[in-house]
Amino acid sequence: MIDRLQALQLIPVVALERAADAEPLADALCAGGLPCAEITLRTEAALDSLRALAGREEFLLGAGTVHSAEQAAAAVDAGAQFVVTPGFNPRTVMWCQENQVPVFPGIATPTDLELALEYGVETVKFFPAETLGGVNTLKAFSGPYGQMRFIPTGGIHAGNLVDYLTLPSVLACGGSWMVKAGDWSETTRLTTEAMKLMN
Repeated sequence: MIDRLQALQLIPVVALERAADAEPLADALCAGGLPCAEITLRTEAALDSLRALAGREEFLLGAGTVHSAEQAAAAVDAGAQFVVTPGFNPRTVMWCQENQVPVFPGIATPTDLELALEYGVETVKFFPAETLGGVNTLKAFSGPYGQMRFIPTGGIHAGNLVDYLTLPSVLACGGSWMVKAGDWSETTRLTTEAMKLMN
């Protein structure tokens, strides 16, 4: 999972209002060269959207905005291959570890990072990245927490993506700017541009 995410470098973070949009979304992202999405559990359509995409073997499918072990279990049952949380919830992390599900909990401070290390987690989501100082904060973290890998999310866009990805501590970035729900040709165009930026 870590290797696949590092190869992709970018995780589209998506809140779908309609499960019917899941397949067109995946088609558009794949057409742009990015067979991956983090479907956030912010809408009633989230679990059905995960189920709709679960059969795509080539598509890396995650669940985001997971607040509890129960939500993690429901998301994995629906087809999620990895779990992303906005903050560090020990119970959610423990459930994922006990069930061999990759989990990337959100962190914002050194205290959060200490908690991550206590639970044996070495890849975390840095959220909200830009609000918390972005690249400069990650550089500061790299000294005392050199073993940690980060997935910065929140305020990432085409204009600052490369700044983040040039940091050795950054595994991949999460972003939503390339997804234009309902305008799938535009989604493909923006995804293609993002892939060109990274390459």
